[in-house]
This record gives sequence, structure tokens and C-alpha cells, in this order.
Amino acid sequence: VQLQASGGGLVQAGGSLRLSCADSRRTSSNNAMAWFRQTPGKEREFVASISWRGGSTAYADSVKGRFTISRDNAKNTVALQMNSLKPEDTAVYLCAAAYRPYAGAGTDDYRYWGQGTLVTVSS
Repeated sequence: VQLQASGGGLVQAGGSLRLSCADSRRTSSNNAMAWFRQTPGKEREFVASISWRGGSTAYADSVKGRFTISRDNAKNTVALQMNSLKPEDTAVYLCAAAYRPYAGAGTDDYRYWGQGTLVTVSS
């Protein structure tokens, strides 16, 4: 699995961004996927996850109602739509693939990690 995240950038508070993660090896369609985020000096934080067919999703409380995770297995992509962005959402966002169809919020649930994409939200 080789994951590549894109779509980050600079946005004002209240704005929106859509992140995308592409699996170039096309092997993640049977596995859960997730987005995490990380800021300097802090541990990697769970943002959202989606099961292998997309029927089950989970979100961190801090993003619930503002972010939406989705996936397109035909295109081997997973997306994160981020609305009503806040300065505290500023971080490097990383996509991850688990090694099973359903996975939780822990980093240990995920075997494959992509390079992150930076999201900066200005106040």
C-alpha cells in the first residue's frame, strides 16, 4: 500500500477544504481507512475512520458535525471534507490504511501511513 495525501492549504476560519488520499498500489479496498492529524510536540490524533465498504464511520468529538469521511473503492481513494474550519484544526493530516475491514481510533490499528498534507487555518 502506498498512500498519498493531497488537498491541504491555507484557509480562513470558517472555510472549507477537501483532502484526498490515493492508494497507488490499489490494495486498501478491503481495509478500513482513517485520517489522523499531528502538530509539533503532540501525539498523532485520530480524526475520522471509515470501514472497508464505507458503511461504518467514526469521528473525533472535536470534528463531529464539521468533517465527513468518504471513500471510493473503484478509484482507491478516501476523502475528508472539512467544513467550518477552526484555527485549532491546523495540523499535518495523514491518511492511514488498516490491515482489516474494520478498525478503531488507535494508531496501532493502522499498518500503512502516507505522507501528510498541511492544513493551516488562520483566524
